Amino acid sequence: MTAFASRTGDLGVVSWVWDMRGVNGRGLDLRLRLPDGLEGLEQAVRAQAMAGLARGNVSVNLRLTRDEAGSGVQVNAAQLTAVLQALETVQDRAFAMGVTLAQPTAADVLAQRGVLVGATADDDSTALVAALTQDFSALLADFQQMRDAEGAALHPVMTAQLARIAELTDLAAAAAADRAPQQRAALAAALAKVTDSAPDADPARIVQELALIAVKSDITEEIDRLRAHVAAAQTLLAQDAPAGRKLDFLAQEFNREANTLCSKAQSSALTAIGLDLKAVIEQMREQIQNVE
Repeated sequence: MTAFASRTGDLGVVSWVWDMRGVNGRGLDLRLRLPDGLEGLEQAVRAQAMAGLARGNVSVNLRLTRDEAGSGVQVNAAQLTAVLQALETVQDRAFAMGVTLAQPTAADVLAQRGVLVGATADDDSTALVAALTQDFSALLADFQQMRDAEGAALHPVMTAQLARIAELTDLAAAAAADRAPQQRAALAAALAKVTDSAPDADPARIVQELALIAVKSDITEEIDRLRAHVAAAQTLLAQDAPAGRKLDFLAQEFNREANTLCSKAQSSALTAIGLDLKAVIEQMREQIQNVE
């Protein structure tokens, strides 16, 4: 989910720079930093991003720059009228009181606050928002392309890890079959020991207890579930759709089965296989954090 994209553009006296950054995240955390006064832009950007992205901590920044040299100035007609009316009132009052005032010049009038204002491109913010929205679509496409490249690089890595998990699962099943004679011998020895030390013990109860011991050391269910999880993960990797959350869940289930297998091992060979399983599963879990 790590990616970066940047774009520049301009419209009239306004130029801009987009940048979009993404890092790993369990869900989609989208943070936008956009200038004020661009009505509708944030909603459009958020909608596009949420439609195109499923996971990751993603930040989107937009910086606008206006060419003040090219923008010029213009007269605020309403403020000019108000200033001239005020001057007329002052002149009339001064004449009535017999006071002579010098006539103001045009420069004096223009110097009054609010008469001259900078001309900007705000008059057509709709066109600017449309241009920015279109440019963000291209930015998002660049961002997704970088993510796709990362995913393509991770695919063979995770495929190899799943193949290793499947291989270790088969080895665990074979090791469990190899330990079966030793288990039967151990159970038979335990039965003989109990019978010798407690000849009056209930045979049915003894058999029941030994059966419970045998069930607790049986890893058939764990092997079956590991194989099912491998098949499910392989199916997810083959699909052209976001799969990070589902793979994250499967990684937890893989680890759960490996832990149970180790606890039931009762064999150094099976324990070693279980530890190798846990190591590969942890490596795959770390890679899954990079998958959308």
